[in-house]
Order: sequence, then structure tokens, then C-alpha cells
Amino acid sequence: MDNTTAVNPKPTFTLQQATKLTLKLYGVTTTEISTLPSYIDQNFLIVDTEGTKYVLKIMNSEQSKNTTLLGVQTLAMSFLRQHGIPAQTAVPTTTGQLMTMEEKDCGHGTQTHCVRLLTYLPGKTIAVTMQDLYQVGKLAATLDKTLQQLVSPNLDVLQNNDELWSLSNIPLLEGFLSVMDGDPLQEVVKAVIGQYKSDVQPKISSFQKGIIHGDLNDLNILVTPVDNGHHEVTGVLDFSMLMNGCFVFEVAITIMYMMLENPRPLDVGGALLAGWESIMPLNDDERDSLFLLVLGRLCQSLVYGRYHVKKYPENKEYLLITATNGTALLVKLWELGKKEVERKWFTDASMFSVSE
Repeated sequence: MDNTTAVNPKPTFTLQQATKLTLKLYGVTTTEISTLPSYIDQNFLIVDTEGTKYVLKIMNSEQSKNTTLLGVQTLAMSFLRQHGIPAQTAVPTTTGQLMTMEEKDCGHGTQTHCVRLLTYLPGKTIAVTMQDLYQVGKLAATLDKTLQQLVSPNLDVLQNNDELWSLSNIPLLEGFLSVMDGDPLQEVVKAVIGQYKSDVQPKISSFQKGIIHGDLNDLNILVTPVDNGHHEVTGVLDFSMLMNGCFVFEVAITIMYMMLENPRPLDVGGALLAGWESIMPLNDDERDSLFLLVLGRLCQSLVYGRYHVKKYPENKEYLLITATNGTALLVKLWELGKKEVERKWFTDASMFSVSE
């Protein structure tokens, strides 16, 4: 998810081409194939002759150039799986490769795309109850804590300091604000950026840091029902935003996306925070920055979504997913203000911990 996608659009493999590719690379005969939603990659749901399901993931040509980073992402998925985290893993090709580079002309000259066949994880997206959100928070912290044990000579590729979507780069939004010209929401976004610069940036040096997933949104967390209307997390998807970052960024990102899909968005923060802090407590500076970090991610999603729609109008429905509920949510949070929202989150979190 970066600004270079304007020059290198997402791949455009047809269902037939994807079917042929799966047979050629993996020896898998496809009996059913359908497309899955994606931001700037292509995802296909594949069913083979034995009824086994896979996800064929074809990366955009820009991110496909960084094979070292893709290798670390693929390694991280396997590593987490070995440590009990329900992550997807890559299936080897018939020659034993976990990822392969394929050339295709998608209308902009021949481009190279990284192709991986991933295991399919069952479940549905979106956690609903407070107990579910506690479990999501706990899993997010466990996932990041586990990633700190990841060993690879190439971990420095995760130090992506110019990544637009990193919460350390909220000020970069200023370069994209023209997509909101004429929209009163632009003033709220400007105000969030201003407060981020004055209140959050000076504190980042005190944040706890490490490898984070970076994109635990509602589409990347799968749950399945258990008893009493509760769910358990049965899948974590999409490691393309894996980066060296701050743990509180992960908390903020997860809270923001879970709020979007919840009928009572203000109830989300406390339960999720309680789950996270049962594994990795936040320090005072991190807690004090949480509100603006959540708003910052919301602003990123709304602004970059609009920016990419101008570039790729055919993917408008997916790109503007956040805008459906996000616009009203941003206004509501801004009007309530930091003090009131944080009071609710922290009170809920402390009560939740006790009830646990």
C-alpha cells in the first residue's frame, strides 16, 4: 500500500490464467476458482480435485521487486504457524520454492509479479462481542511478541521508514489532502495531523518497538463461532505490511478497524486494550497517544482511499470500504474529544481485566 502503485497498478490475471498458473507451478488441478477482495494485489480462492482450498496471491509489480522483503514476510508466516499462531503459510511449488516470479503484460508492458499459493484458513471476518475483542487484542499482542523471536539475516528490510501507512508518518498525509478539497472533513484531518505533530511525535522515542503485523484490519482476522455466541480467532491474514514499528501502532490500527464494523464503536477500545495489555502492557506515553494514533489511522485510510480511487476507479468499492462508516466515526470521535474517549477506553479496560 504505497504511493508507487500509481505507476504500477495491480495485476490483472484472468481466472483462466490463474488456473493455468496454479497447475504449472504447483501441479494443482483447479475445479473451482473465484476472486477475493484485495487492495493492490490479486487474490483467488482455489479448490482442487480433492476439495482442498488454497489462496493464490499475486502481488503488485512494485512490491514484487523487493524479493528480500517478500521472503521475510513468507518466513514470518511459517514461523508464527510453528509457534501456534493461526497464520497462512506458503505451499511449495513442484520445484520446492515458496514464492516465484511470473511475467505478464497487464497493459503497461511486461511486469513481474510475485506469486504464492497460501493455505486456506476457514472462518468469517469481524469479531463482535466484547469477549471476542479481548481475544483479538490478546492475539495481536501474542503475535507481535512472538515475532520478536524471528531470526533472519534480512530483518533490516522491515525498517521501511518512508512507508506511507506507517503511523510514524502521519504528517505525510499533508501531501495528499487535495483529494479532500471542498469536503469539511479536510479540516478535521488537518487538525488531527497538527495534534499528532505536537502531542505524539515528541513521545515516539519512548514507545516500545519491534516487528509488527501492521495491518490487523477486520478483513485480515478470521473468527469461528464457539459456544455462548463467542468466537475464537482462527486465522490471521496478509503480512504485506510487516514492519519494524511501535507496538502501540498495532493496538491503534486494530482498534480503529474493529470500531468501523461494530454497532457500538466506543465499546471496542477498552476490550481490545485489555486483551493486548494482558500480554504486553503499554507505558504512559503510549496510552496518552492512543486516541490520536487511532484517529491518525482513520485519516490515513480515508485520505489514501480517496487518492487511490482517482487512480483505480474500477476498484472503488474495495478502496472506499473505510469511508462507509469511517467518515461518521472520525467526526464522532473528534467531537467527543481525547479526554472523554480515553476515559471510556481505560475505564472499560480496567473493569474488563477485573472481570477476567
